[in-house]
Amino acid sequence: MDILKGKKAIVTGGAQGLGASISGHLAEEGCEVVIWDINREAAETTAREISGRTGLPVSCDSVDVTNAERVREAVDAAAARLGRLDIMVCNAGILISGDSITLEASAWRKVLEVDLTGYFLCAREAARVMLPQRSGAIIQINSKSGKKGSFKNAAYAASKFGGIGLTQSLALEFAEQGVRVNAVCPGNLLNSPLWVNSLFKQYAKNQGISEAAVRQKYIDQVPMKRPCEYRDVTNVVVFLASDAAGYMTGQAINVTGGQEMR
Repeated sequence: MDILKGKKAIVTGGAQGLGASISGHLAEEGCEVVIWDINREAAETTAREISGRTGLPVSCDSVDVTNAERVREAVDAAAARLGRLDIMVCNAGILISGDSITLEASAWRKVLEVDLTGYFLCAREAARVMLPQRSGAIIQINSKSGKKGSFKNAAYAASKFGGIGLTQSLALEFAEQGVRVNAVCPGNLLNSPLWVNSLFKQYAKNQGISEAAVRQKYIDQVPMKRPCEYRDVTNVVVFLASDAAGYMTGQAINVTGGQEMR
C-alpha cells in the first residue's frame, strides 16, 4: 500500500521475532529501515531477507540500547545514511521472571536497564534528530503488563508501567514541535520464539504446571480465545507511524483480543 513511502525508520531489537516482523511490515509499506540488534549476524540475515522481498535497501547496526554513547552515535549514523529520521520503533527488550522474594537484584536492574532506560535513551536520541524537522513518530513496544500487574513478573511489569509514563511524558514534551510518542501494548505472542523457547519453560517452572497448561491458561484469559500474532501488532505500529495517526500522541494502544481494555 506504500502508506509509509519515503519514510525512514530505525527498529531496535529488529533481528528476529516481533522486531523482524515490524521491520518487514514497515518496508512493505515503502519505508527504508535500519535494523538495530546486539546480534549482528541475525540482523544482517533479516535485512537481506526483507530487502530481497521488498526491493528496498535495509541496513543494520549492532547497538546495545543501554549504552548511551553508542545509541547517540548509531542514531547519528542512521540519520546520515538515511538523510533523515521519521520513525523510531523501540522494540528491544528482555523478560526475566521469578518470584519477588528470590529474584536477584541484578536481574531486576537488568530488566529495567534494557526495557525502560534503553527505551529512554533511544527515544531521546531520536527526538534530538526529529525536533529540528518538526516531525517524527516514536513508538514503544510495551505490553499488556504495562496496564496490569503480572504474576511473578515484577521487574517486567514495573519497566512497562514506567514505559507508559515515559511515553506520556515525552509526548507532552515534544507535542508542540510535531514529534509524536505512542506505545503499543500487545497481548501474549504465544507462537513467538520468546514464548516457545523461553517463557513457557519459565512460567511452567514458576507456576508448577506443564508448558501445555501454561499455553491453555493464557489462551483462556483472552475473550477472543486466540493468541496475539505479529501482524496484529505490526498493523498498529504501521498506523501509528503513518500520517493517518497525525493527531495521536501519548497513547498506549491495547492489542490484546479484549484481554485488557483500559
